[in-house]
Amino acid sequence: MSPRFAPQTRIAAVYMRGGTSKGVFFKLDDLPEAAQQPGPVRDAVLLRVLGSPDAYGQQIDFLGGATSSTSKAVILSRSQQPGHDVDYLFGQVAIDQPLVDWSGNCGNLSAAVGPCAIHMGLVDAARSPDTGQATVRIWQANTGRTIIAHVPISQGQVQESGDFELDGVSFAAAEVALEFIDPADATAGEGGGGLFPTGQVVDMLDVPGVGCLAATLIQAGIPTIFLNAHDLGFTGCVRQDVLNADTAKLARLEAIRACGALKMGLINQLADAATRQHTPKIAWVAPPAAYTTSSGKSMEAADVDLLVRALSMGKLHHAMMGTAAVAIATAAAIPDTLVHRAAGGGTRDSVRFGHPSGTLRVGAQAQQVNGQWQVPRVLMGRSARILMEGWVRVP
Repeated sequence: MSPRFAPQTRIAAVYMRGGTSKGVFFKLDDLPEAAQQPGPVRDAVLLRVLGSPDAYGQQIDFLGGATSSTSKAVILSRSQQPGHDVDYLFGQVAIDQPLVDWSGNCGNLSAAVGPCAIHMGLVDAARSPDTGQATVRIWQANTGRTIIAHVPISQGQVQESGDFELDGVSFAAAEVALEFIDPADATAGEGGGGLFPTGQVVDMLDVPGVGCLAATLIQAGIPTIFLNAHDLGFTGCVRQDVLNADTAKLARLEAIRACGALKMGLINQLADAATRQHTPKIAWVAPPAAYTTSSGKSMEAADVDLLVRALSMGKLHHAMMGTAAVAIATAAAIPDTLVHRAAGGGTRDSVRFGHPSGTLRVGAQAQQVNGQWQVPRVLMGRSARILMEGWVRVP
């Protein structure tokens, strides 16, 4: 070997599906010492593991799958937080840019954290029954929030096979029930944080080159901008292949997202949105309607309470981000949000929404305390399984 070229570094890793996403999971202590701390070395390692940046947009030279749902990395460690089992840090890896976005969580991969933590030995054995259900208390380090995962256990091992079906995933598996505890993001915002950073359930966004649009700006699960589909000229059933090929519409949606991020206090100037691709999410809602899913299944209007489509990293998501589902359920439970209106109004403690791959039911109960809306927890069922384990080799 030429002295100019060092051998590849071997790092222990687990490749997992969680919900409708896939990611590479690392134990913090297994990373190279320089990558055990936040910074450019850690980012460089994760970028190379996923195969980014890739000018061809395919991530051929490593484990990424060329979509936002499959270009993800997770770092787990024994929790430093009282009353928790595992600390969970999520990185959204850009495909064509040298960027790892640490600004939010991945709700889908949250379903894999409990099973993976047990598998890695990060959860005390006494907390996992021989057969039954293990309750794993997760500290979501990106958002500073608690997630509780209820993981099925069979004969001392995580049970991965089962009959739970999840739209957007072709094969059934065991269900992992998730509780997102107090999911509101109480960080920066014009209104001082909380669920609605502006203090309003509906705002008007004045977007240069687009116009004035009604929007619900909410911070629950992940900061999300909700719009009315008809205000965008959409039916609510827009197909993934059609929208993702329309660069003009995607650019328009990105301009709206940037203005929403500024209004929410997440960025200081519009140009900052380009370096914060993972958050906020942008989604649009519409009343129930019949449509055909990406797998060819026919959905009737009666099957759902509303329709929702959302972008992830600038592209229409093939199903729904788990954290965005938290935001959907939260907004649906609060009167007069755009989501609540699209779902027909009324009082509700759960919502079933239609997405490109099918439907998803999420539960949330909202309450007002001293004039402020609060959502103590959001409930969701997902599944997860190990796809491969061993070592990644990083040049």
